[in-house]
Amino acid sequence: MAQGLTSILEEWKCLEQEYQQLQETHRIYLEKLSEISKLQNNCSSSISRQRKRLKELSHLVKKCSTGPSEEDVKTLDEIKEKIKMRPNSFFEMEAFLPKKNGLYLSLVLGNVNVTLFSKQSKFAYKDEYEKFKLYLTVLLLLLSFMCYSFVTYRFIDAIVNFLLVWYYCTLTIRESILITNGSRIKGWWVFHHYVSAFLSGVMLTWPDGNLYKIFRSQFLAYSFYQSFVQCLQCYYQSGCLYRLRALGERHNMDLTVEGFQSWMWKGLTFLLPFLFFGHFWQLFNSLTLFRMSQRPDCKEWQVLMCGLCFLILFMGNFFTTVAVVRQKLKSRNQKSKSL
Repeated sequence: MAQGLTSILEEWKCLEQEYQQLQETHRIYLEKLSEISKLQNNCSSSISRQRKRLKELSHLVKKCSTGPSEEDVKTLDEIKEKIKMRPNSFFEMEAFLPKKNGLYLSLVLGNVNVTLFSKQSKFAYKDEYEKFKLYLTVLLLLLSFMCYSFVTYRFIDAIVNFLLVWYYCTLTIRESILITNGSRIKGWWVFHHYVSAFLSGVMLTWPDGNLYKIFRSQFLAYSFYQSFVQCLQCYYQSGCLYRLRALGERHNMDLTVEGFQSWMWKGLTFLLPFLFFGHFWQLFNSLTLFRMSQRPDCKEWQVLMCGLCFLILFMGNFFTTVAVVRQKLKSRNQKSKSL
């Protein structure tokens, strides 16, 4: 037998053995997948049953809370406390189970399962989300500064506005996936990006004209400042979350800091003036656009619509920031009193 053919046969035998091992590994993999699917269904149905029975039990506890002895009162209080804590436990469990997409993800992605089933993949996705947010914010900061200082072409402005539309639309999708995987993003913080995406889309369709040129510099300066503040926010939040995770006091999928520690106050007080200045700049933009809409030469519907969007952003951001600061101060005072 030729030497070349011998080496080919030896190589083929090695490949055949590896292929047999691969088939066996794949067979085991499919079996484990089937087992995992059954376990997922069992966990989901068990959680549903637990929720239903927990609701029934809470009604019984309320009815039983009148006129017992001191020992019974203590027992009932313990049960009430455990009932309050149980939904958080269910929430943590469901973060690793398949679930139906919400309305927004169903419209955008269909019924594709976006649940990540390991802590490593969840954290990697969240970390990639934060990097994406930071990199795009820096890019928008540079582009808005360039348009404000050097470039006056409407085409370049359109590229910036298109990038803003794409950025905020992408954020809404990514945040929806994060929420599906256990992130506690809710309330105004979710709605804010929908409004911002709509505002950027309206700015993109605003035709070049006298009114656009009047508002252009103000809007680009605002975009530059907003990107700068968002960079500060990313730095502050990532620092807080990194320290809390190192202390074991915060979940890996958290994006915004709901808890509050005394060492955070210094960074927050530094950040608050920038935030409030940006909020009032949004109000200033809104008032400017409302005044422009009263001009006799104003025929663009984008003027009034942008004014309404800036007003909504101001009200949502301002009242939410005030509520957050009030909550932090209250929790800080309670903690100092307990000490």
